[in-house]
Amino acid sequence: SFRGSVSHGLTLELGETVQILEKCEGKSFSRSIGIFPVGYIHLKKAVVTNRGQYETVIPLEDPIITEVTSTLQEWSVLWKQLYVKHKVDLFYKLRHVMNELIDLRRQLLSGHLTQDQVREVKRHITVRLDWGNEHLGLDLVPRKEFEMVDADQISVSDLYKMDGGKQRHGDSCRMPVPHHLFVNLKSFTYNTIGEDTDIFFSLYDLREAYCDTPLGQDLLLLKLTYIYCILSNYICDSKHLNIDAPIPPASSAQQHIFLAIVVCPLSSLFHRCNNENEWYQIHENIILVSHFPNSSSLAGLIISLQLLRGDMEQVRRENPMIFNRGVAITRKLGFPDVIMPGDIRNDLYLMLERGDFERGGKSVQKNIEVTMYVLYADGEILKECISLGSGEHNISEYRSFVLYHNNSPRWSEVIKLPIPIDRFRGSHLRFEFRHCSTKDKGEKKLFGFAFTPLMREDGTTLSDESHELYVYKCDENTTFSNHALYLGLPCCKDDFNGCPNIPSSLIFQRSTKETLWISTQLSSTKLTQNVDLLALLKWKAHPERVMDILGRLRHVCGEEIVKFLQDILDTLFSILDDNTDKYGPLVFQSLVFIINLLRDSKFYHFRPVMDTYIQKHFAGALAYKELIRCLKWYMDRSAEVVRQDHIQEAMRALEYLFKFIVQSRILYSRATCGMEEDQFRASIQELFQSIRFVLSLDSRSSETLIFTQAALLNSFPAIFDELLQMFTVQEVAEFVRGTLGSMPSTVHIGQSMDVVKLQSIARTVDSRLFSFPESRRILLPVVLHHIHLHLRQQKELLICSGILSSIFSIIKSSSLVHFGQCTDWLTRTCPLSDWQGEYVSCLLSLLRQMSEIHFQHLLDNFQSKEELKEFLLKIFCVFRNLMKLSIFPRDWNVMRLLTSNIIVSTTQYLSPALHKSFTDADFDFKVWNSYFSLAVLFINQPSLQLETLTPAKRKKVFDKYGDMRVMMAYELFSMWQNLGENKIHFIPGMIGPFLGVTLVPQIEVRNIMIPIFHDMMDWEQRKNGNFKQVEAELIDKLDSLVSEGKGDENYRELFSLTQLFGPYPSLLEKIEQETWRETGVSFVTSVTRLMERLLDYRDCMKGDETENKKIGCTVNLLNFYKSEINKEEMYIRYIHKLCDMHLQAENYTEAAFTLLLYWELLHWEERPLREFLHYPAQSEWHRKEGLCRKVIHYFNKGKCWEYGIPLCRELAFQYESLYDYQSLSWIRKMEAAYYDNIMEQQRLEPEFFRVGFYGRKFPFFLRNKEFVCRGHDYERLEAFQQRMLGEFPQAIAMQHPNQPDEGILQGDAQYLQIYAVNPVPENIDVLQMDRVPDRIKSFYRVNNVRRFRYDRPFHKGSKDKDNEFKSLWIERTTLILTHPLPGISRWFEVDKRELIEVSPLENAIYVVENKNQELRTLISQYQHKQLHGNINLLSMCLNGVIDAAVNGGIARYQEAFFDKEYISSHPEDTEKITQLKDLMQEQVHILGMGLAVHEKLVHPEMRPLHKKLIDHLNIILRDIYNFENKLNVFHNKDGTVSVTQYVHLMMLKGLIFMN
Repeated sequence: SFRGSVSHGLTLELGETVQILEKCEGKSFSRSIGIFPVGYIHLKKAVVTNRGQYETVIPLEDPIITEVTSTLQEWSVLWKQLYVKHKVDLFYKLRHVMNELIDLRRQLLSGHLTQDQVREVKRHITVRLDWGNEHLGLDLVPRKEFEMVDADQISVSDLYKMDGGKQRHGDSCRMPVPHHLFVNLKSFTYNTIGEDTDIFFSLYDLREAYCDTPLGQDLLLLKLTYIYCILSNYICDSKHLNIDAPIPPASSAQQHIFLAIVVCPLSSLFHRCNNENEWYQIHENIILVSHFPNSSSLAGLIISLQLLRGDMEQVRRENPMIFNRGVAITRKLGFPDVIMPGDIRNDLYLMLERGDFERGGKSVQKNIEVTMYVLYADGEILKECISLGSGEHNISEYRSFVLYHNNSPRWSEVIKLPIPIDRFRGSHLRFEFRHCSTKDKGEKKLFGFAFTPLMREDGTTLSDESHELYVYKCDENTTFSNHALYLGLPCCKDDFNGCPNIPSSLIFQRSTKETLWISTQLSSTKLTQNVDLLALLKWKAHPERVMDILGRLRHVCGEEIVKFLQDILDTLFSILDDNTDKYGPLVFQSLVFIINLLRDSKFYHFRPVMDTYIQKHFAGALAYKELIRCLKWYMDRSAEVVRQDHIQEAMRALEYLFKFIVQSRILYSRATCGMEEDQFRASIQELFQSIRFVLSLDSRSSETLIFTQAALLNSFPAIFDELLQMFTVQEVAEFVRGTLGSMPSTVHIGQSMDVVKLQSIARTVDSRLFSFPESRRILLPVVLHHIHLHLRQQKELLICSGILSSIFSIIKSSSLVHFGQCTDWLTRTCPLSDWQGEYVSCLLSLLRQMSEIHFQHLLDNFQSKEELKEFLLKIFCVFRNLMKLSIFPRDWNVMRLLTSNIIVSTTQYLSPALHKSFTDADFDFKVWNSYFSLAVLFINQPSLQLETLTPAKRKKVFDKYGDMRVMMAYELFSMWQNLGENKIHFIPGMIGPFLGVTLVPQIEVRNIMIPIFHDMMDWEQRKNGNFKQVEAELIDKLDSLVSEGKGDENYRELFSLTQLFGPYPSLLEKIEQETWRETGVSFVTSVTRLMERLLDYRDCMKGDETENKKIGCTVNLLNFYKSEINKEEMYIRYIHKLCDMHLQAENYTEAAFTLLLYWELLHWEERPLREFLHYPAQSEWHRKEGLCRKVIHYFNKGKCWEYGIPLCRELAFQYESLYDYQSLSWIRKMEAAYYDNIMEQQRLEPEFFRVGFYGRKFPFFLRNKEFVCRGHDYERLEAFQQRMLGEFPQAIAMQHPNQPDEGILQGDAQYLQIYAVNPVPENIDVLQMDRVPDRIKSFYRVNNVRRFRYDRPFHKGSKDKDNEFKSLWIERTTLILTHPLPGISRWFEVDKRELIEVSPLENAIYVVENKNQELRTLISQYQHKQLHGNINLLSMCLNGVIDAAVNGGIARYQEAFFDKEYISSHPEDTEKITQLKDLMQEQVHILGMGLAVHEKLVHPEMRPLHKKLIDHLNIILRDIYNFENKLNVFHNKDGTVSVTQYVHLMMLKGLIFMN
């Protein structure tokens, strides 16, 4: 990265794109005005579009690479935010996806990938991009072929289809993609076997419970060298790869003993098979048993698997290295999903299942080996016709493995018999059974055999099933030189039924108790097991049976037909060529049957086979004549025949019939150089006349005819491509127009037929024919005619909109002349509750392509202003619903922006018509109101708020569309100016919506809209002489809009700015030019102040702010509504909001005072009140009563019973006046209970703290203000400071109590100044009454307090080192609040402060007086037993006062103020000195009383402390007495002893007595 630290340097971050404008001396000059070193960048090729100020640079690289780059840059910012927001799971997932994208991007940039690999990489990229965008809440990206789509280069309809648009038509036939599994054996080791080991691989299908590859496919046999194999045409999902390991012993007998098996779902597991008799079901056991014991730690198998896609030629082309290494290709057991023409195959798969044999007189069971041969009709053994696995040479003899001592062996071995076609008929299989001796390894005794022919007498092959074969006895000396000796015998039960009389003299006798079971499966494209199909393929052998054979074709199963599709079609057309007149109709019916068979979902994927056959193998050059004749004959009979099943089948087969017709004609024309062209064209013309005839028939009375017409309409669009091979575009278009025009014009022919008709039109529009401009000129009128009929009748609207959507996808604006009133149709079509996405995209497509000329043409076509009005109202309503309803998904911003662009463009075209037709005398409020509502809704759209977008996305949107809010705002302002005197109709209705527009955080939009409010004020002033309506509405809407979270910091001063951006003067400037400027300016000032408070309130409410800040902000706003604006309803709303906040914070006293505000507004009257907030409709008396009860309840919970008692009396008076004695009794009891609570319950005195909020970073309602706060219970200064710093974590605590300077007040920071203050009680009388209990005095000391005091000590003059009290002055500050505490908040702002200086003498009086009061209160509590048990509090208090006196407290005061020099120099302080003297005397007396109480209550263990206190008090008395004698200040003038001395002496006596 380059930091740009040089002069004019441009900062560059890694990955950013920069456009170079100029290069010189090793540095470049970029678009963003700056220089940077050339070495920091890598040059890429690019093209520049829209050259000039707003030019765009597009890199010449794959667009998906550009998208990945920009997306990763955008994600990187959001990815870091996930970590900050503790979304850890998504954080790590996104990191993984981002790394994958970087790797995939690197692969694309390498340029070493094939086309298919590039496509696959792009697919992976787009999947990850879309996943990330979805999880990060980013916009949906429309794509086509993995690349982003430019909305300008595609129709709105196509853009819509890329997301939620549902396809209307079935998917076109696509060729299935073959899959191949590539298996590579790396190595194999086993500790107990030798080198000569065969390994068998097989695929086992869990779903089929059948071994797919070995049981019906070439079994893969791999030597232990590196050999490669491919399992072709096989999807490997949900499969297990089973690896069988048979071990041949060293003996020549090749006796196989199976040891182990490997199962590889994903990871390789090696398992041992311990019981050879279970080998036949090893696959099932593996599936059922989850764990096999490991056979050996020395066993190991390493293979690799790879899935390859595409046909074999493609795989060979893309992976040449694989095929250069001797690959063994194994074909799928059975046929693949599609059998292509030319794919010749003739394989018979045989499974040796099991056998049952006799002991034969032996004491133990036999060791049986089966040997199998394939023999031809002449008895010759066919060489190399047995395959044990692909990749190995074929053999002539197969030997099974041997199961030890087992007369019922189960082998389940599979072999393949690739027998040549010409050798299949007459061949048979012979199975020989031998007992293998365990003593002599080479001894094998023949004891029986079985056989089976491969083909039946009727020419069909062995059926695909299990066969039970008879076993015939023989001995080891038997030779089979004459195979005819046993071929005449029955081989199985079915064969035995055919020849029941078998002579017993034959040399081979059947062993009735011995049988062999085998199963076979034939995979052949030339041999069949179906008699009827075989008869058809060999029809020339019995030409007289052709009629019957063709009739029986319908009974052949579909699987057999599609397997021999090419042969069957060749046979049908050869029959047709043999005798057209005789066999033509039957061949036509058979062809129709086969074509419709391929329409079945089971065989639908064979349609490409049919297509390939027609294009490459079909040779019926004369067939078209008979096909046209038969097809026309069927159509012409549709009006006469009652049963029309065969006609309907022919209609359904229309597509392929035309394929055959056209291909046949092409072949004929090619062979004859174009002969009979006119006759062919004439026959096609006649055929289309028959088609029109069928469609023109009235089908309302015939249900069968409806089905015939429906089948024809469904198939009709499929023949266009075939016709285009023989006719010009215009000729085909004329055919189609005539056909569509022949359909009934009414929409009442039945709903199902309506749907079919429109679906046929839809497929016509989607066809290749419609893409030609010359055909569209012919077809559009008839297509639009049918659409218009349905739109006008509100029928099948979804299909109609789909058709129009397809039209707009390809149409150009020059063709819009055909649409005439289409816009009017579309806006009138659907009820707004039944919106469909395609319909919307259709309307938007049309509007987007319409130019000014088209709009003018549309508007001129309206016959009256009423029609124009209806159209404008409808289209404005449509636009509003487009923005309000969820037509498009939230994240589909591309579609939303495009829609907004179309709306603003359309509005610009339509607004002149609105101005021209509905202003002045023709003014129509409804249309204008609809227009203004649309404009307001448009500007407030969330998708257009560019400020919420990332910088990159904001620039992209702005470059493409500009700021559409500004465009619409200019349009709105222009239309407002055109209203003239009619502006008064929109006051006050439009104030709220227009105010909402000004809250959009876009400066230019605000500057455009603000002057509109001057117009509103001016017009109301002219009409009513004031603008009260504007004022009231503006304030109400401001409150609701800002409370919803709208507005920003810049909005505070918007109304009071003296200069706005742009050509419009500010609101204040315009007002100052009016005669009513005084009230106007006052109003603007009030609105500005209201905005400040509303924005503070909004910020507090939407943020994670503490309850204190929310409460303070609400109090601020509530007071403003009461004192400055006098909006009672808003005032009451905020009273209840504040009350709810207090209740949530458990500030019950404050909640009571808050609700009391509403109570004070009500009167004890019967005036009915409407329902309001949570209050029902009721009389004012009942509402005030309910409020009173609630307030009393909250005062009770807050333990402020003194405030609740007056309300109890108020309520009691009302009940008494109404003689409601029951309620009166209840309220009196409550009042009495409150008195009891006051006297009995303990209440804590709260602490009070002064808080100063300094700096511009504080909210407006706190900024540079000071408050006094009522602390929570038990909360001291340190705890309060921590709480405040927690609420304002950015604040800096000031460590001194001095007033802040200007730098702090105007600084961009937060400063908190906190210290404790003391309340100054208002009710002094109560506190001075001796008989008032201290519990009562305590309440009045800290409640209903408005004045608070704090002292700051300082020294004036020189400080006396011996006695600092002589110069210790106090700066006493008294804070006076706006409201007394407690109140509607726990803190109130300081209204004013009073500052006085207290002299050292006055300070001494204040200190001694306070301490005396504290002592007196505490001693009184212990005397009256209000404090029980523990006397630690009294001990500590007495100890503190006495210790301070001993250590110089009182003595220092005596030295400082009772000095003769001080008294003589301060004659004005005589009274104060006397007051201090009296207070000191009083303190000594109080200490004496306190020690007397302490004497009675002290615990014996605390006696030493009590004695110490007495001793110290004696010292104090002695010091006082000595000081008095020395100075003689306490003697009277006549020489008598003063009262003070008398008291001291008496106290001394008492203390001596106490000692």
